[in-house]
Amino acid sequence: MKNIAVIFGGRSSEHEVSCVSVTTIIKNIDKSRYNLYLIGITKEGEWLLCDSPADIESGEWYNSKKKAVISPDVKDHGILITDNGEVSRVYIDVIFPVLHGLYGEDGTLQGLFTLADIPYVGCGVLSSAVCMDKFFTKIIVDTLNIRQAKYVPVYSEELVSIEKTVRRIEEALSYPVFVKPSNAGSSKGVSKAHDAGELMDALLLAAKHDRKILVEETIVGRELECAVFGGRKITASGIGEVVAADEFYSYDAKYNNEASRTVIGPELPAGKEEEIREKATAIFKAVDGFGLSRVDFFLEKDTDEVVFNEINTLPGFTSISMYPMLFKAAGTDTDKLVEGLIELAYKRQG
Repeated sequence: MKNIAVIFGGRSSEHEVSCVSVTTIIKNIDKSRYNLYLIGITKEGEWLLCDSPADIESGEWYNSKKKAVISPDVKDHGILITDNGEVSRVYIDVIFPVLHGLYGEDGTLQGLFTLADIPYVGCGVLSSAVCMDKFFTKIIVDTLNIRQAKYVPVYSEELVSIEKTVRRIEEALSYPVFVKPSNAGSSKGVSKAHDAGELMDALLLAAKHDRKILVEETIVGRELECAVFGGRKITASGIGEVVAADEFYSYDAKYNNEASRTVIGPELPAGKEEEIREKATAIFKAVDGFGLSRVDFFLEKDTDEVVFNEINTLPGFTSISMYPMLFKAAGTDTDKLVEGLIELAYKRQG
């Protein structure tokens, strides 16, 4: 039997989403091959040993008295558990991080795993970092001749002169515009602004989530997503469509509004599915992706142009998450998908 550490929670605004995603991952890990070690990271950044999957769903893990951290020491190669003042070590064969957003999906944890020389699921330090930061993702995609929304970068310190910043944005873009924290996920801190007043409010909200802010032109069209799996050999899934119950796919529309829905295999104009799959693969390669990602696009109304939106290197695994649903539609059940992701972790490590 091998030992697998599954890490969830985290300090980001997507803490709750992670706690749901991890339950899906745990259910689909082969227990005949792996001993599970569950590590929950609280919103305050405390690392705790979770005794059972049931404690995640109940929230009891927050009351754990056992500390559990990944040691960066290569000789430890695993977890240091502190219980009643006594420290023990558990050798770990592979890590499955199930953290979304900052302090988990952004290369920080991936750096720790690399230091410890422990195989781990998902993208590496570089790709995790650049894909978490929407601004730098755009810079990379600009080199691929793939269309994306026009944008204006804003730094939070510029908001001291917010009227001047608004004028700079208005010179470059027309209303309505989307305002996004550069480093956030699940649409946290994202707003749509129709005028200068709303733009000021949106900038201040986004600044609560990140120092860097992206203001983008509005692309009117269908929201389409493609799942990517692989290392040297890359497989792109079919296409899924997001039908938002709100004006856009906000955090509330995504997780709290039952009227929002996803469609697997929507009808698309001729050639567009393959175009999206090819562009998703090209973007995944360009950012040095590995393991898994979900690449999001728009299909612009009237023109039917494919417009890149963003890439998520650790997409959700909840019951409504597109990534596992797309591969299930292609014939790969979630248990096989999880098994494949773990096997890829070993292959990268050699």
